[in-house]
Amino acid sequence: MTWATSDRVFALLDAFYPVPKGKNLRETPYMPYLSVAPSAWVLPLKFAGGGYTGGAKVMFDSKGNAWSGANFIVGSQGQDSLWDGNMAEYASDGRPLSPITTGFTGGGLQGPGFGTAIDANDRIWINSTSGKTISLFDNKGQPLSPTEGYNFGGKLGFMQGVIVTPSGDAWAVDFTKDRVVFMPKGDPSKAKFYCEATAGTPNKDGPCKLNAPFHLVIDQHDNIWIDSAIGDHVTRFPASDPSKVEVFSSGGHSGKGMAVDSKGNVWVTNTLGPGLTVETDLRLMAAKLTGGSLPAMDQIALGDLLSHPGLGSVSVLHPDGTPAAGSPFNPTGSIWGAWAVSIDGNDHAWISNFAPDGGITELCGARTETCPAGMRLGGAISPPGGWKGGGMQMLVDVSIDPAGNAWVSNNWQDPKACYGTNEANSTRCGGQGMTVFYGVAKPVKSPQIGPAQPW
Repeated sequence: MTWATSDRVFALLDAFYPVPKGKNLRETPYMPYLSVAPSAWVLPLKFAGGGYTGGAKVMFDSKGNAWSGANFIVGSQGQDSLWDGNMAEYASDGRPLSPITTGFTGGGLQGPGFGTAIDANDRIWINSTSGKTISLFDNKGQPLSPTEGYNFGGKLGFMQGVIVTPSGDAWAVDFTKDRVVFMPKGDPSKAKFYCEATAGTPNKDGPCKLNAPFHLVIDQHDNIWIDSAIGDHVTRFPASDPSKVEVFSSGGHSGKGMAVDSKGNVWVTNTLGPGLTVETDLRLMAAKLTGGSLPAMDQIALGDLLSHPGLGSVSVLHPDGTPAAGSPFNPTGSIWGAWAVSIDGNDHAWISNFAPDGGITELCGARTETCPAGMRLGGAISPPGGWKGGGMQMLVDVSIDPAGNAWVSNNWQDPKACYGTNEANSTRCGGQGMTVFYGVAKPVKSPQIGPAQPW
């Protein structure tokens, strides 16, 4: 059965349990029952607790437990101008394992963004925006990094993506200082900085052309790929020699999530699709020239995104950096504010959407034989509106666990609360909890180090 037959199955409710004459409700064995046909017969459940508000990047340890940064402290009057959250852990059955309200704290952690990784020893690497640090925790949630975190003498800016490679190295991107931090064998005492611009020149003119680098991946040939939130390109260099930089057009604007499939193709989400309107670009330019704050400019860009449903896409680049046929993709318009992309054990691509009521889009991947008959790379497997349900809000991540469940993090729920001063909704910025879609994907091994590996 596919989502296309969901209305026919729903019609059986009226056949089996018609509303009795003179009554208002059906005499079903359980209450309540559905009033309208679902877009698909999926089972999404929402879990909360463990100090989880404004959920971010989700990764799984060897036990299948989910670890994720939280932008905000539960109950706080969260604002985009200050992320103050910590880290949460959920058991594979959705039980929160981290402390209530605050989650796991310490080790320099403050306001984690999209940077979470788990190494072969089940240690959690997590980056901070407000704290401007890299932190390290053991599998019990105890900090291994010092109280001030790893900040290398205060040299870091707002940190975003972090990965651990199969060789045990750790790499992270500095969002505001447009550079890369390399820690060989995960040793912060031996950290090196790459992609730095020459003194006196703009960061974006550095050797790697990074402009607000957001995430990074490593492919099967030990190449590091990095996207930029401001721009329409990706950067690549060999992990063994970061001086050998190549830059490729991604075909879309504002890169966020990245993933590598079994064929070595690199998937990149473009939150802003073909780009912002000319009017919005001019407003952003004016704000920058008049000293506008980063949150103020974020609000301008977000306003454009939310007023244009279907704005967003995902690009696919072959291992040589050339675009796949038809890339970038948004086949049904269900991609809106594309943020993360994950690859499952069938090479299907799963995209989360930073849009009202969220939604995740499933696309046919490199191994088309695992997709519905006749479908090509980039074709939509999910319903026209994407997979829905489970109380989803504005999402930033979708991650596949070892049982084939798709976990999505509810990042924001009310954008007005993230920028305004209205006391009545001042605690409604951060999204609430984690939504899990059960059994929808092909399982992958955890912890995921490098490209996804199917079970």
